[in-house]
Amino acid sequence: MPELAIDTDVARRIIGGFIREQLRQAGFERLVLALSGGIDSALVAYLAAEAIGPERLLCVLMPYRTSSDGSRTDAEEVVRRLGCPSELVDITGMVDAYFDGSGGADASALRRGNLMARMRMSVLYDHSVTWGGLVVGTGNKTEILIGYTTLFGDSASALVPVGDLYKSQVRQVSSAMGVPESIVAKRPSADLWPGQTDEQELGMSYAQLDRLLFWMIDRRRDTVELAAMGFARGEVERVQRMVAGSEFKRQMPPIAKLGRRTVGVDYLYPRRRPGSVRQ
Repeated sequence: MPELAIDTDVARRIIGGFIREQLRQAGFERLVLALSGGIDSALVAYLAAEAIGPERLLCVLMPYRTSSDGSRTDAEEVVRRLGCPSELVDITGMVDAYFDGSGGADASALRRGNLMARMRMSVLYDHSVTWGGLVVGTGNKTEILIGYTTLFGDSASALVPVGDLYKSQVRQVSSAMGVPESIVAKRPSADLWPGQTDEQELGMSYAQLDRLLFWMIDRRRDTVELAAMGFARGEVERVQRMVAGSEFKRQMPPIAKLGRRTVGVDYLYPRRRPGSVRQ
């Protein structure tokens, strides 16, 4: 996919500067990260450690009882290689206690997976208080565009360094930075249940999806043009629905406008440190 090839050195430099600037604007010096053992969180850990130093990055491992042993092993290997502080918090008791107490022992995989994602983010934000660091997100552009994320779960963070990298590009930068090959090569999975894979759930490979999204979003090709390029019309329309249907995950909740200046409508400012507020 030549259209998705990127200069990994430039990407590293831009993302590193972005991380440092976001910390400066927020008045923080540390970051806290949920490290799953997957490629996205591993890459963000490498980028963060390179940008601010591993001693200022806390990686929190939060397995559930159905999480694979391989995921934990890979996450621990990232911590070992980077030399950053880490903590292990098993979320099994928290998640199961909720469903046991609410009569939801037979909860669907969707409900359980969503609660796992939100529980992990609750734990992470609690650690952001004790560690004194910003929560750094690990979502990539592919997941963000199609809504393959849990609202107020893995989508919640203070900054998203790789949010403009498609999954295929995440792999390119990961290889360039020396992320363990066991992580780069394995099939992407949210690790929600044994054997689960992202591509199985999505119904297409990331290679296919990334190329389609690139031409649809970055190059603004419409349905007719995409079909003429060889994309199946049914797949194009399905992905268009995924993008449109997940728009709410990429925006603040709508506010009913009553006053002259309404937050998120016509009261819009970049992030500012508390001391920079005009009097």
